[in-house]
Amino acid sequence: MRCFSKMNFPRFLRLLVSAMSVFVWCAGARAERPMVRPPNVLVILADDQGWGDLGVNGNTDIATPRIDALARSGATLEHFYVCPVCAPTRAEFFTGRFYARTGVQGVSTGQERLNLDETTIGDVFQRAGYATGAFGKWHNGTQWPYHPNARGFQEFYGFCSGHWGHYFDPELDHNGRMVRGKGFIIDDLTEHAMAFMAENRARPFLCYVPYNTPHSPMQVPERFYAKFAGREITQRSVRPMDEDLAHTRAALAMCENLDWNVGRLLDHLDQLGLSNDTVVVYFSDNGPNGWRYNGGFKGRKGAIDEGGVRSPCFVRFPGKIPAGLRVPQVAGAIDLLPTLADFAGVPLESKKPLDGRSFRALLTSANPAATPWGEHLLYSTLWGGKGAFSVRSQEHRLDAAGGLYAIDRDPGQMQNLVSEFPQEAARLRKAGEEFMASLPASFKVRDARPFTVGYAASTPLPARDGVAHGTVKRSAKAPNCSYFTHWTKPEDEITWEVEVAEAGEYEVVLYYTCAPENVGAVVECSFEGQSVRAKVSEANNPPAIGAADDRSERVGESYVKDFKPMSLGRLQCKAGRGTLRLRAPEIPGSAAVEVRYVVLQR
Repeated sequence: MRCFSKMNFPRFLRLLVSAMSVFVWCAGARAERPMVRPPNVLVILADDQGWGDLGVNGNTDIATPRIDALARSGATLEHFYVCPVCAPTRAEFFTGRFYARTGVQGVSTGQERLNLDETTIGDVFQRAGYATGAFGKWHNGTQWPYHPNARGFQEFYGFCSGHWGHYFDPELDHNGRMVRGKGFIIDDLTEHAMAFMAENRARPFLCYVPYNTPHSPMQVPERFYAKFAGREITQRSVRPMDEDLAHTRAALAMCENLDWNVGRLLDHLDQLGLSNDTVVVYFSDNGPNGWRYNGGFKGRKGAIDEGGVRSPCFVRFPGKIPAGLRVPQVAGAIDLLPTLADFAGVPLESKKPLDGRSFRALLTSANPAATPWGEHLLYSTLWGGKGAFSVRSQEHRLDAAGGLYAIDRDPGQMQNLVSEFPQEAARLRKAGEEFMASLPASFKVRDARPFTVGYAASTPLPARDGVAHGTVKRSAKAPNCSYFTHWTKPEDEITWEVEVAEAGEYEVVLYYTCAPENVGAVVECSFEGQSVRAKVSEANNPPAIGAADDRSERVGESYVKDFKPMSLGRLQCKAGRGTLRLRAPEIPGSAAVEVRYVVLQR
């Protein structure tokens, strides 16, 4: 596979920091006798798996023996909360802060980026001498310094977007280089995570495995899907008329594949002799991505009701966390960073005040219900500054309409208790309003940050982050894994708002497709008065792939193609902000090219 970049200088820095971290940890260990190794940390994050997508949570249509066993061998957080969609939850986990404070506003077109002044869990553990690796869906920024390798993770294998268009032998990112994955993506991510743990078994490690299923497209190997093909689904959604059974069957098959891969990770810890020395966390990033069984909770992915933000969460640490422990206190993704840092004895030096707090005391108590925790209000907000909020206390949820519900006995939020407990409703409403007022002004307007160029040797600018003008269209409604097509007129253009860190010469590489009859089109790239252009001399007309592997019809999401790189020449760029433009001044056929990326190589 061709590369985005050799990433020489940033790669050198990562290796240097890694070597220094090992030295610091070893030196500190020698200075303190006897030497006690900090625990490893393995965090597994599912994508769009609802609370009800597990056997341990009462779903009888699915078999998830390994995740169920993980729950039984450690602690279950009975009331654990995340965000209604993907990128915000990741921001909260990374920082210990409510996502609305971190720069994250949405899931695509740059709105998913985590502000550069935020401290991540990768930063915290890397500074403490841990080896750090992430394997899967990043979804908090693509271009350096938003890239995972710049946010505390020395090793990265996966993709930075929020959605990927094909799960078999996909195009992936390995430490900034474009590579080709092998086999089914979840199985492949597991292989790389296991290799990382084996490579770093002699030192403490943080291994973060953000799987990207059962997020669509609904693709899964046949050996997992065969069980569900045409099968009757006995447990249904709270809105059965809205349930797409083909989608449900595929989602359950994908969850069984997840379970198998979680088992592989846990077995690998056993084989390495590290199970007793590793804190394992399992959770999901939001509610289910379709109407299916979810414990009777109201709402699904995208909602700030119980069903949209309640997640399974299991934590295992043999000898420290009692097996079968059940924690009734309300907690959330914002609490994971302080809790894991607490278990590891890692200094928690964040540039910003945390919203989360450690619940280690609850996990190590024989009776969590009797352990002091205090009130811990959790705020759920709709992204993009839409103004709606929901507040969860230990007993109640105040919903976006101001209704008050006793969640333990009314998870479907059917009985509004405002008239019965008006003071409590007013208290939670005031708390929510004060929280919303405390958010930065940037959360309430559309993200206008430019895309960063020149902070590394190579910068990819995917179609996801660009803007189409004229007749140019996206290949699908959702920007995440889309490409630009239908480029039919010379006056059309594609633009990216960028900020160039370092003035100099950049090679412009276009990843394109072109039908044979359109060969000869001229493509021009310009930035602030400088331009380069080249004629397309070679056809590249691959088919769109993905439909053959879909188990249910995709809606609003693009299929993928094999795009080919073509150099447009070397562009002189001055430092600062400006608009990068792609134009096709000559279109001899019916269209110019289709565009997946522009890559600027310093």
